Amino acid sequence: MSAVRLAALSEEPLDLDAHLAAVDDATAGAVTTFIGRVRDHDPDASTEVVALEYSAHPDAEATLHGIAERAAAGTDAIVAVSHRTGRLGVGDAAVVIAVASGHRAEAFEVCRAVIEAIKLELPVWKRQVEADGTTAWKGLGG
Repeated sequence: MSAVRLAALSEEPLDLDAHLAAVDDATAGAVTTFIGRVRDHDPDASTEVVALEYSAHPDAEATLHGIAERAAAGTDAIVAVSHRTGRLGVGDAAVVIAVASGHRAEAFEVCRAVIEAIKLELPVWKRQVEADGTTAWKGLGG
């Protein structure tokens, strides 16, 4: 069975429980999660952040799957990862990652590798919307 049980982009809200269910395995003694949420501020913003609007390249889902595969390679880790697209409000989950592994160190390492690679490689862009109507495009990743 593949180490990647879920790798998806979605316009629908992300479900942590679905990610946990995807990595559920009797061999796993550790499960780590990461949730990247929309926050109400940004160091570059002059007013409060009210939303992020994510758009993705058509190949983004395949890229996400590849990121998860590379992060899990050579380990016993099982990965589930999703990234939102569309308009998200403050508090909404933009990224959800669950990693199960035989041991905690590996689960943490793979989870961190997935989010760091997403930030660098995933062809997803975000437009930050501020309370005063100002918008700013941010680079790759979530």
